[in-house]
Amino acid sequence: MTTRTSTKTVTFARPFVLGELDEVFPAGAHTVETDEELMHGISFVAYRRVLTTIHLHPEGHPGRVRTLTIDPKELDAAIGRDQAAAKTPTDL
Repeated sequence: MTTRTSTKTVTFARPFVLGELDEVFPAGAHTVETDEELMHGISFVAYRRVLTTIHLHPEGHPGRVRTLTIDPKELDAAIGRDQAAAKTPTDL
């Protein structure tokens, strides 16, 4: 089966949560990888997503990485919340 992997970096300004995971993840830059496989039996080239992972780089632990399988929709929602919070004025 033919697969391809795309990689991107997402940056959170604040600690964040993903979906229903009962954990707060650290702010900062994290690598996201998406694996897709070629769909066969159709008349055009198309891929379907089969796996999305995030590589968390905890603050204060250089060189340490934790990898989680995630739902890309939950990642998009977490990014949206982070961006919305950045636009909201804070009380000082």
